[in-house]
Amino acid sequence: IKCQLAHLYFNPKTHKDGIPVRPIENTIHAPTTNISNYLDEIIRPIFDKECQNTTIIDGTSLIQALHQYMRKGLFKSTTLFCTFDIRNLYTMLPQEEALNILVGFLQVHGYTKVKGIPLETIRLLASIVLKENVFVYDKKIYQQVLGGAMGSSFTLTLANIFMWKWQKELVRRQDMAGEYYGRYIDDVFMTWNKSENELKKVLDNANTWHPNIKLEYKIGRSLPFLDVLLTNMNGTLSTAVYHKPAAEPYVVPFIYDHPRHVFENIVQTSLRRAIKYSSTFQTFNDERRYIKSTFLYNG
Repeated sequence: IKCQLAHLYFNPKTHKDGIPVRPIENTIHAPTTNISNYLDEIIRPIFDKECQNTTIIDGTSLIQALHQYMRKGLFKSTTLFCTFDIRNLYTMLPQEEALNILVGFLQVHGYTKVKGIPLETIRLLASIVLKENVFVYDKKIYQQVLGGAMGSSFTLTLANIFMWKWQKELVRRQDMAGEYYGRYIDDVFMTWNKSENELKKVLDNANTWHPNIKLEYKIGRSLPFLDVLLTNMNGTLSTAVYHKPAAEPYVVPFIYDHPRHVFENIVQTSLRRAIKYSSTFQTFNDERRYIKSTFLYNG
């Protein structure tokens, strides 16, 4: 079996002030990669099944969920939107606690074994993925002692399960009030029909629930989430494609020697997203013109 140490590299977050970086590990041939992939393969479907009501898959699934919310008569002209993200979720996961929550999650949902593997063995395998994670950076070898590797497939599933435990109180509160709560990994979208000050108190309180979990939130009647812009227009939901301010109008230039289907897929994907996200024909036409300009600019 081909095996080598993971190595660390950084992706700049160009859409944020100061351009911070995101640490990512290339774990393709790392010693724990096969264990990580196997755990992800058997546990992620359990999480997806048990937590589908609070999971946002993409912008389209969020729009559909909000339409259901509207059909219940809960969407009003005063309804507020709230988005927040968890800072550095992957790298701030407390390892022992995350392992305990993993086992607790499986037990709560009635599992004593997964694919014939006892939970204590699942925990041991997950522990190897987290605690035996060794990588190279600047010609030195490091061992990760907090969090999991961005680049290791099971880290995402473990982070999702950790957030399942953390968000329980918020989900319960939203359910009791008939409000919407959805999460896409470390990004959360909520509706709110009480005062903004009350919402701030709830979020400030949630900021104290765990020393490693810190929220950065925004509240308003028009907010972006993922790649969709959602606006409360006096009790009517307006949606459109959202382009980050730092995003530049670049796609793969047509003259590049890529397989021709790549260019067709870029066009199809852009137009399909515009159709799904645009709540009015005018909004779609505006996005269509943006797409056309981008493609002309890139030849």
